[in-house]
Amino acid sequence: MQIRHPTPDERPRILVVEPNRTNLGVMARRLAEAGYRVTTADNGEAAIAELYRLPIELVLSELNMPRMSGAELARAIRGEVQWDDIPVMLITGKSDPKGAVRAYESGADDVILKPFHFEVLIARIERRIEWARSVQRLKQDNAALDARVVERAIQIGELKDALNAARSRR
Repeated sequence: MQIRHPTPDERPRILVVEPNRTNLGVMARRLAEAGYRVTTADNGEAAIAELYRLPIELVLSELNMPRMSGAELARAIRGEVQWDDIPVMLITGKSDPKGAVRAYESGADDVILKPFHFEVLIARIERRIEWARSVQRLKQDNAALDARVVERAIQIGELKDALNAARSRR
């Protein structure tokens, strides 16, 4: 069995949102080295602009940010139908359990506590992306099934009309 490696355009695109430029650069570099396409933003408003600009498969954001917190960003993402299935992971400090609760209440899928092991973060990202892709496939399958049901209903209606017409001619 031959393993097929994704082309650069097939690699998942992650949006990293971090107000600290140094941390943003380190996170972006490490995620790129792990094989992801990385888009960055240093605040929530810029992150929303990136979501409109590019297809994003996962948002990884700092929870505590000025102006728009990661929880507010997650809430904004969940409020838009086109982004509702994008996994949102928020990063916060271990000493902020209330922040983690806020993150989950806002619609975040996962909360990463600092300090974290990068390998564990990658595993959690992989799991979230695979889950989101599974949900997307399920939605596509359901849409195809719905279309087939409508098609069959039309065909049954047409057959019923033809049968009624044939009966009325007798």
